Amino acid sequence: MARKKRRSQLNAIDEINMTPLIDLTFLLLIIFMITTPLMENAVDVSPPEMDAEDLPEENNRTVNLDKDGNIVFEKQMMNKSSLLSKLKMIHGTNQKVNLFVRADGDRPYRQVMNLMKTVKSAGFKNVFLVTRAE
Repeated sequence: MARKKRRSQLNAIDEINMTPLIDLTFLLLIIFMITTPLMENAVDVSPPEMDAEDLPEENNRTVNLDKDGNIVFEKQMMNKSSLLSKLKMIHGTNQKVNLFVRADGDRPYRQVMNLMKTVKSAGFKNVFLVTRAE
């Protein structure tokens, strides 16, 4: 009788329970689905509310002006001169690049316009201002 008991215990081990693996896969999938959009807008900016058209989808770059007045481009803090040289280099590649300016709604109008002036002096003609939907 003891032998039968041992064999039945060993037979149960040869099957792998897939349920925890599937649960883990779905959990990781959900985590990545939530964190990916957050990484896209990593700079803490709350643009003003306004009705606007949808943004173009291809070849986009974003210049951020956060609530403290810091300029952030490609996840790096910059001053206006380094931003200008970086944008001139991007504009010189002859690719059609859509440039977005995301500024915090509490920043003075003068600061946003100075940032737009810097972007325009780099050679970009079409600059999009990012706002939130009303």
